[in-house]
Amino acid sequence: MRIGIAAFAGLRELLGGSDLNLDLPAGACVGDAWSALELRQPALVSLAASTRLARNGRVASREEVLSDGDELALLPPVGGG
Repeated sequence: MRIGIAAFAGLRELLGGSDLNLDLPAGACVGDAWSALELRQPALVSLAASTRLARNGRVASREEVLSDGDELALLPPVGGG
């Protein structure tokens, strides 16, 4: 299956773009997608705990199963004041 990846801020820079595609086996979950991205860019490993993932616009757990055509957004931590 193929899913879209929308990366923001520093994550976009690490991955070399904001809109990417990722091919995964059927039955893959959100965590599998993150692991595949870590293989492409090992610097993501240290960001796993602070990065939220959203499937089709809704925050998702890493155990949530993906479907062909889903969009997975990578949301970096936000600071402000």
